[in-house]
Formats: sequence, C-alpha cells, structure tokens
Amino acid sequence: MPDGPKLAYSRKEARRVLRISEARLRSWERQGLMPRLDRFAFSDLLALKTLQKLCNSRLSVARIRSILGALRRKIRHIQDPLRELKIITEGKTVAVIVDGQKMEPLSGQLLLDFDREELSRLLTFPQKRDSEKRGRASAVQVRDAELWFQRGLQLEQAGAPIEQVIGAYERAVALDPYSAGAMVNLGTIHYHLHNWTEAERWYTKSLEVDPDYALAHFNLGNLFDEKGDRTLALSHYAAAIRLNPDYADAHYNLALLYQTGGEMMKAVQHWKIYLKLDPASSWASIARRELDKLCRAAVLPGSRPAEPHPDIDNAS
Repeated sequence: MPDGPKLAYSRKEARRVLRISEARLRSWERQGLMPRLDRFAFSDLLALKTLQKLCNSRLSVARIRSILGALRRKIRHIQDPLRELKIITEGKTVAVIVDGQKMEPLSGQLLLDFDREELSRLLTFPQKRDSEKRGRASAVQVRDAELWFQRGLQLEQAGAPIEQVIGAYERAVALDPYSAGAMVNLGTIHYHLHNWTEAERWYTKSLEVDPDYALAHFNLGNLFDEKGDRTLALSHYAAAIRLNPDYADAHYNLALLYQTGGEMMKAVQHWKIYLKLDPASSWASIARRELDKLCRAAVLPGSRPAEPHPDIDNAS
C-alpha cells in the first residue's frame, strides 16, 4: 500500500522537498514569517510552499506581513492564512480565495463581479458571524481574547514551554467562548502530544461554536485516521470538502483512505480532483503515480495518467 504524507519531516527533508536552502529558511524565520521548527508537519510544508510562492513573486517582507495581518483581521475565523487559505499570485498581484471568489487581501475588495445580494453576503460574512456568535462577550473580552490568542502564537513561534502556550490559548477561550481558532490550536497541540482525548475535545468544541470550520473537520479526520477509525475519518474529511470543495489536502487524504480500503473508483475520483487543485506540488507527483497505478490496474476506459506538470518553482 502506498504511504501517505509523513507526520513529521526533518529540516533537511523539508528543504529537499521544497527545494529551499537553509539560508533562505533561516531568513524567513528571523523575519517572523515562519516559526523556527526542527520538525515539519504536512501543514507546515504547505505553509512554506505558499510563502515560497509569495517571495518568488518579488514581494517585500513588509508587504507579505501586511497581507497576512490583513487576512487575520478581515477573516476572523482564520488564524494562519498560510495554512488555511488558498493564496494565489499573478506577478506582484496577490489574491486570496474566499468562499470560492478572489479577494484582494489588504482592502478586502472582491476581484470579480457578483450580483448585489452575493456581494453583500461575501463582504459582511466575517463580521456578521462574529457579532451573532459573541452576543454575550463584551467588546473588551473579545479584544483581550484576541491578544491572548496572538500571545499563544508568539509563544509557539518562540519555542516557549508548551504549558505557557496552552495557558495562553485557554485564556483566550475563557475570555471569548467562541474563539474557535484558539480551540483548534489547542487541539493541534494535544494532537502532536498524542493526547488524543484532549485533541478530540478541543476540535469538537471548535465545531460546536463554528460548525462551518472546515479546518476543524480536517483535523478531526487526521485524528481519527491516526487512531484507526476509518469511518469517522472519512466522515470528517467529507465534511471538510462539503464546506470547502477546493480543500486539496482533504481530497488527498480521502483518496488514500479509499485506496487503502479497496474502494478504488472513489480513490480515483479524489486523486483526479486533487491533481486539478494542486497539480504542481511535491505531493502531486505521488498523487499522479497512485492515480496511474489505479487506472492501469482497473483498465478504466478513457483513463490516462495525468501529463507531467513543470515544477512551480520554475514557473514565471
């Protein structure tokens, strides 16, 4: 059976996969664009790949910081844009995909034309969701919760004792019971500590306050996959895709689960979707290989292995 993405990669492995020099990685860390890590999860590699695209577009560090900060402010349920959002570049123009539409990250202006009702919904969605949910939390509490959340991020990036990081996120949740981002980060900390029960509790709580949080479903899928509960893993990956049909990682993991479970046609479907969404990453070569293998084994009518795609690092 094929192996899926590893839970952790060394710095050397991460640099080799993404073709990043140690000097460049250290520069990003010193500039505060990435935390200093010795081991990289799959989500860390995706964040690095996005950052690599931004830097290759010749954007200044100050502009990249401004873009990421603006996204956190404008889309309040997003805490780590590099991991949670699809950011695209066209020359020095940067856009982010929100609800399937392009948005200019600094101004929040949509880059495509919509009818008036759709435009209104997209522009007001984050603020409306916050006000509806946080009816019982005062503005001061919400502000302080955000400060504690940012403190938790800073502590993580600085490699502080894990108890301090957990304490900061828990303080954010105590001040604002609808701080879904802090809950997800708590779940992820416990996931990496192999505290499965606590990880599940925090991921589940984040979905109680924000049922449309695709990242929480995806993380629960990873958790149940790790625990060997295939049924629940499939359910949560599928939920992530229902909320975000372009969630490439969820399609990838679904394809793996279906393939290892013997459901080859479903695996083929998700491999194909994944390759449409992410045709040039390092994982695409694995997906293309597995799709080719399945198509050859099943002799699917009209099925052909996907054409090789030039590495994104070499694209203009």
